[in-house]
Amino acid sequence: MPRKKSSATDTATDPSLSASPQAAEPTVLEQALAKLGLTRDIDLALHLPLRYEDETRIVRLRDVRDGDHAQIEAVVTHQEVTFKPRRQLIVTVDDGSATCTLRFFSFYGSQLKAMAVGRKLRIRGEVRGGFFGKTMLHPHCKAAGGDLPTALTPIYPTVAQLTQPVLRKAVQAGLARADLSDTFAPGDLDELWHGTGSHPLWTLRDALYFLHHPTPDTALATLEDHSHPAWQRLKAEELLAQQISQLQHRRERAHLRAPVLQEPPDEGAGTLHARLLAALPFGLTNAQQRVVREIAADMARHVPMHRLLQGDVGAGKTVVAALAAAVCIDAGWQCALMAPTEILAEQHFRKLLAWLEPLGIGTAWLTGSQKPKERRAMLERIESGQAQLVVGTHAIIQDKVRFHNLALAIIDEQHRFGVAQRLALRNKLHLEGENATKLEPHLLMMTATPIPRTLAMSYYADLDVSTLDELPPGRTPVVTKVFHESRRMDVIERIRAQVQEGRQVYWVCPLIEESEALDLSNATHTHADLVDALQGCTMPGGEPALVGLLHSRMPVPEKKAVMQAFIDGRMALLVSTTVIEVGVDVPNASLMVIENAQRFGLSQLHQLRGRVGRGAVASVCVLLYSTGDAARLSDTARERLKAMVETNDGFEIARRDLEIRGPGEFMGARQSGEAMLRFADLAQDDEILQWARREAPKLLDRYPHLASKHVQRWLGGKVEYLKA
Repeated sequence: MPRKKSSATDTATDPSLSASPQAAEPTVLEQALAKLGLTRDIDLALHLPLRYEDETRIVRLRDVRDGDHAQIEAVVTHQEVTFKPRRQLIVTVDDGSATCTLRFFSFYGSQLKAMAVGRKLRIRGEVRGGFFGKTMLHPHCKAAGGDLPTALTPIYPTVAQLTQPVLRKAVQAGLARADLSDTFAPGDLDELWHGTGSHPLWTLRDALYFLHHPTPDTALATLEDHSHPAWQRLKAEELLAQQISQLQHRRERAHLRAPVLQEPPDEGAGTLHARLLAALPFGLTNAQQRVVREIAADMARHVPMHRLLQGDVGAGKTVVAALAAAVCIDAGWQCALMAPTEILAEQHFRKLLAWLEPLGIGTAWLTGSQKPKERRAMLERIESGQAQLVVGTHAIIQDKVRFHNLALAIIDEQHRFGVAQRLALRNKLHLEGENATKLEPHLLMMTATPIPRTLAMSYYADLDVSTLDELPPGRTPVVTKVFHESRRMDVIERIRAQVQEGRQVYWVCPLIEESEALDLSNATHTHADLVDALQGCTMPGGEPALVGLLHSRMPVPEKKAVMQAFIDGRMALLVSTTVIEVGVDVPNASLMVIENAQRFGLSQLHQLRGRVGRGAVASVCVLLYSTGDAARLSDTARERLKAMVETNDGFEIARRDLEIRGPGEFMGARQSGEAMLRFADLAQDDEILQWARREAPKLLDRYPHLASKHVQRWLGGKVEYLKA
């Protein structure tokens, strides 16, 4: 019996088809569509064109400008195949107004017949001018004649196995089959939309059909910059779905239960929290005091805290985490702090140990590089409850780790953890409360990459956000300078001067081994060069200036030894990859050199710059850039370096980074590598975002079932990632 061909949506709509061993294997077309994420009819309908080609009219060659995409009808006047300097088919055509040369480096015998002298062709492609006249390279050609299309031709994002004609046919079929009815009654959305846009809100069906087949009189600029009313409809739908989803998650959490963490009311100044405050060698800033109160108020409730603590580099997030841990331990529960790298985790552990161990707090340290004996001892301390505070890497969430009564989980640099890791931490730490009620831990996430306002209102709308917007007193702003690679020796002279004054220096390289794809100096060679360059250079006590090397492939004991030598001041210059991006605190370091700075993201440059300026001495960050074979820097790289020179404000850096790179830099793995927003642009669509944020609660309250349907249509399998 012949196999019944299934549609691209069968397995998405009928679970039995995907679960049954008798289910037919997907066709080649279905497999190719799946690579684009097109498994439902609605996915096909929402697969919008990258650009459009105008096949609705024929133009005269004499009217075509250099660089135009044009469609002409012309007669073949000459054809030849040449073999020097390479094999190619050359065809000359004439439309009566001018001639044009068509060049094909890849062609078949059938094309020679189709483009024989005397044939009239309809030709479409990019026209280039030159010394020898107008030229088209590999244009699309077919016999002249036939009706012209009445709409612009869409060009879709695709994969190698899918040609544009096949994909267009699949999209058309999906568009015809999909349910494109508006989720909410048109009157409801029109009422909410009134006053937001300068135009009425289109229906979803009209918007999608138009974007797949725009009329020739449409201003292409409004399609390219997504300002057309049809695009506005899709942005409104998508942002509304995201806001409803975030609001649903927040309301779901309101029904969960967590341990109530309050300081013992009768101890007063004897609480661990009060004793830690008294023991600190510095006072808290007003911002730190405010944030500590916000966190304490959250943990005193029976609803799980889900708070994001954001603060610029050096704003003092670690001490806030320590005070939150003290409240948890005061209440008789355990606390865990998880960091993305061993260097950062150890930095936290050292600080917390210095503050809390003298106060009688039991601690444990967990990392993947521990020896089995040490690890077993730590696991026993954690399970017995002797370790009231546990600090470590992702080793904390492994199956063998069992907590006695963990109630507060702190995740530092949360955007550097994958979705699965964050979910594992939350799901792992369930506790049994009264009446067998499942308890969830309170969750405090920290980031030194400030979140722009629009991002906080969209991707992080389900979180409570605390902001440390004040730096501790005594911090000197870092001066940032941009130099071309040709001034490398000037920078090295500056390093010698700093070292002789007793200061320490970082030199950061992006790679540790040669790569033909990226022409970058590697850390190993740079280290050797700088050792030679600092020969004879001494520190104030007469000791030779030691140059250390640190990268992720070194054995852990060696990494620790190098880092400790730099922290202790025995090493003058540390050549490193970006493993020192966060967590390293050496107040005596006053100069940061970042090599090939044009290769780094803006927030990463800001994080690296934050390793200096941590003491009272004036500090400098030098961004060394190289243009390689290119004549100049790319516009994006230029914008990044310009931003670094113009501001030290992490919140302004974050705003510009969002404009340059989009939300991925901030979200990290929260979206599992997928773009959470396909149509809206947070840097441009603030007005629509404000509208969606304002109206989502009304629609969720009025139409809870329709609201859930709307979220599923627009976010699909991405809904779970918003919970992480």
